[in-house]
Amino acid sequence: MMVLLHQVRLKFQNALVRARTRLQRGVTQTFAVFFVVLLLLWMSAFLYGSLYYSYMPNVAFSTTVHYYHRSGCESPSSFLCSYPLANVSLTRNRKHVLTFGQAYQISLLLEMPDSPVNQALGMFMIRTTFYSQDGGQVVSSSQPSMLRYRSDLLKALETLLLLPAFLTGLSEQRQMLEVELFSNYVENPYSPSVSAVIEILSNQVQIYSSQLKIHADFTGISRYLLFNFPLLSAFFGVATNFIFLSVLFILSYLR
Repeated sequence: MMVLLHQVRLKFQNALVRARTRLQRGVTQTFAVFFVVLLLLWMSAFLYGSLYYSYMPNVAFSTTVHYYHRSGCESPSSFLCSYPLANVSLTRNRKHVLTFGQAYQISLLLEMPDSPVNQALGMFMIRTTFYSQDGGQVVSSSQPSMLRYRSDLLKALETLLLLPAFLTGLSEQRQMLEVELFSNYVENPYSPSVSAVIEILSNQVQIYSSQLKIHADFTGISRYLLFNFPLLSAFFGVATNFIFLSVLFILSYLR
C-alpha cells in the first residue's frame, strides 16, 4: 500500500513538474512573441516616419516682411527716394525652405489702410526676385495689385455700423490684399534660392504689415495622398513595413 501511494505521489509530482514546465515555456514564448511583435511595430513606424519626413517637403512657410526705404529725400518725386524694399531669407535653421522638385504657390499678404492716399494710388506693381547663395538672380516676377473699390455710400454705412469698434480700437479701416507672386515655382537644384527681395514699386504706398506665404502644391499622387490622408497613409505604410519585416524575420528564423 505504501509503495502504491509513493508511486501515485511521484506521478503527481511529475505531472506538476511537466505542467509547470509547459506553463513557463508558454509564458516565455508569449513574452518573446509579444516583444518581437512590439519591436517589429516600432521598426515599421520608425521606417515610415523616416521615409515621410525625408520625402514630404515643407507644406507651408510664412514669415513677416519688413520694408525699408531711403527717407532722406529732397522731394517726394526725387529719384533719390527708394521704393519700399524687403530682403527675406528662404532658409530656416540653415536649411532651405523649398524642396527640390516640388511646386510651390508663393504669395504676398498685404495689410493696408483704406486711406485716401492708397485709394488715389490706384494700381501699383510688386517686383519679387530670388537670389542664390553666390548672389546670382534665380528668378524674377512683377505682379500688379490695388485696393478693392468701395463706393462712398458703402464706406459711410460701414463706418456707422462699426463706429463703436473703430472708437474702441477693436477694428480698423483696412484691407487685406493677397498677391500671387509665383503660381507654380519649382526650385532649381543647381542654383537654390536663399533669399527673396520684394520691392513695392510706389513711393506713396502705405502698408501696415506684410507676410510672405509659401504653400506646397501637391500634384503627384503619392504626396497628395500623404498630405490629404495622413492617418490612412500612415496605417497602410506601417502595415506594409510590418508585413515585410515579419516575412524577413520568419525566413531568417526558419533558416
